Amino acid sequence: MDLILDHETIKLWPGDAPYTQDSPEQRQPSLLPYPVDGAKGAVVICPGGGYQWLSPREAQPVARAFTAAGWAAAVVYYTIREKPGQPPLGTLPVRQLGEALQTMQQRFPALSALVCGFSAGGHLAASLGVHWRELGLPRPDGMILGYPVITAGKYAHRGSIQNLAGSDDPGWYSLETQVTADTPPAFFWHTVTDPEVPVQNSLLLAGALSAAGVRYEMHLYPRGVHGLSLATPEVDEPEKHRVADPHIAGWFGQCLEWLDILKTTKE
Repeated sequence: MDLILDHETIKLWPGDAPYTQDSPEQRQPSLLPYPVDGAKGAVVICPGGGYQWLSPREAQPVARAFTAAGWAAAVVYYTIREKPGQPPLGTLPVRQLGEALQTMQQRFPALSALVCGFSAGGHLAASLGVHWRELGLPRPDGMILGYPVITAGKYAHRGSIQNLAGSDDPGWYSLETQVTADTPPAFFWHTVTDPEVPVQNSLLLAGALSAAGVRYEMHLYPRGVHGLSLATPEVDEPEKHRVADPHIAGWFGQCLEWLDILKTTKE
């Protein structure tokens, strides 16, 4: 499979986006494609970072893994709340993700287009999955979520929810309460010992998807810290105890198998 190395950056907001005027270092919301020749489908990747920063370990390495497997990929660099004094983000990130997904759907009209996210990026991807109709955004064909932030309740990652909702009622961002039969199928994984985003986030999502009759595949690993990304040597971060784990790294191959099943059973 030959890579097409035309990493053009696609702006997702005309002119100066919110937060860029009072924060010069704030990245303009954009989409960076990693296309392949003869793609099987497309995946839009949302790196995590608590809606406060964007993890490079959950961006390009993941995109390259998908392209190596024959899937066109793109990383969405969405607006974040870098400074506590900035207003909460609200629906801005999910609207930007919707724009990014629509761009990929237009480029690959005959193929499935999915969203993929890690931690807070998983919350963003799942937000599009549950709120697409309400917000008038395109529906992803599936969701791939790694150790996702899901709930705004007891097991919330408070920083992520605070950066979205501020002092407003966070209920809209508690995604396990927003799942419907229109929510797309999901593949997600978590480590049981995650100290930052408790595994209950994925368990709550599984329960909600089951109740709504939405197909999903969930993998739980007995040990591991937060933020493992691909769990391969390429994304090692030993100072934070994020080291390669062949068992956990198996999530990616399982995800590819799930994608093949999803393609053959697409409604």
